[in-house]
Amino acid sequence: MGARVPALGGRRRQRIRHDRQHDRAGSSARGRRPQKAGPDQAIGRSKGGLTTKIHALVDALGNPVGFHLTGGQEHDLAGADALLPELEAEALIADKAFDADQRVLEPLADAGKTAVIPPRKSRTTPRAFDKDLYKARHLIENFFAKLKQFRAIATRYDKTARCFLAGIHLVAALIWLN
Repeated sequence: MGARVPALGGRRRQRIRHDRQHDRAGSSARGRRPQKAGPDQAIGRSKGGLTTKIHALVDALGNPVGFHLTGGQEHDLAGADALLPELEAEALIADKAFDADQRVLEPLADAGKTAVIPPRKSRTTPRAFDKDLYKARHLIENFFAKLKQFRAIATRYDKTARCFLAGIHLVAALIWLN
């Protein structure tokens, strides 16, 4: 019948076949798996990107006594909810972020503990606090300065919150021994 006539240039036009089921880019829907439903890894998006907040309690000498991890977008009160029930000290020295009546001040008062927290400017009725005792808040800042001397803690190399918290505990033990 008729012989196939080659196209210009002497080459035949061939259709290129591929293994995909549909003619669009991307993987097929069947090959995708659902997201892993595991524990929270304490990574959250904040202004600086993906970050983790370390909430800590220190004693009167600046030695660490408790830790809690949350995502970077979480408020500081999320750490307070986790750490305050295990507080053994007679006083809590914290910054203005912890000036919350129901979540911090009332539970401390019910436990017979003193809250040394300066009032927020937006508070309608300012409350008094011990300014001389508040000067000891530098102990927690000094602890975080020592903690961030360790690069793996400052930049969070660990993928899981469990491993990152274990690294924090290891560094805290070193700080405690010094």
